[in-house]
Amino acid sequence: MEDIFDMFFGGAGRSRGSRQAGPQRGSDLRFDLEITFEEAAFGVEREINLTRDEQCPKCKGSGAEPGSKVETCPECHGTGQVSFTQNTMFGQMRNVRPCSKCHGEGKIITEPCRECKGKGTVRKTKKLKVKIPAGVNDGSRLRVSGEGEAGLRGGPSGDLYVYLYVKPHKFFERDGNTVLCEVPINIVQATLGDEIKVPTLDGNVTMKIPEGTQPGQVLRLKGKGIPSLRGGARGDQLVRIKVVVPKKLNEKQKDALRKFADISKDNINPEEKSFLNKIKDLFK
Repeated sequence: MEDIFDMFFGGAGRSRGSRQAGPQRGSDLRFDLEITFEEAAFGVEREINLTRDEQCPKCKGSGAEPGSKVETCPECHGTGQVSFTQNTMFGQMRNVRPCSKCHGEGKIITEPCRECKGKGTVRKTKKLKVKIPAGVNDGSRLRVSGEGEAGLRGGPSGDLYVYLYVKPHKFFERDGNTVLCEVPINIVQATLGDEIKVPTLDGNVTMKIPEGTQPGQVLRLKGKGIPSLRGGARGDQLVRIKVVVPKKLNEKQKDALRKFADISKDNINPEEKSFLNKIKDLFK
């Protein structure tokens, strides 16, 4: 499509040669970084090893050996492109192409730089510190300006994009800025209530289990969630209660439960009573 456009409209300002002769911005780079659940919550500064093209320190990106002569291309007179006339069914048309003698550079290097072999860039690995803000999520992308590939012919460097992957946590899950977890308690704690230690991102805290806590009930710890990425208050931590029923009991424990069942016959809770009434209605 570009060749057809150049054929009919002369290619002014659109040819590859005109773009190559000037400065070119360097390519953007991508770096995948794995972080922990806690690092995503509170932020961290990580050091990465980044391999990229950098400006040749010897020739300063010119591609010419220092002290050598750089000549203006005699074919294109430094423009990086040549024009020619072509006969078509519509008559004579002017076409523009990159100069084949200087490859669109507009200049001819008589002695290429020995360090970069005339490219103007060299491949290097650099240690770079990346600051990860608090509150980032899995799949977040950070942009580090100017840390991509080096530009050509004095062009600016590209950018670095750091993609973050958060490792799953053994205990916590995340929903937005809310931290989720499940804590097991026994039937005595659920029935009579208790105070237990619950892990949070800030360490263990004491949480009160109300008397008569039901399986699956969710309790809230205010301000123990994920900090907001844009600042402001932290989220909460939701604790789902799992009531663990013992699988093996000794005779003394069984007798105690039987006695409890006997003295509870006349004290049926509303939910159980409603269920029994439904069963009776079903078999009437």
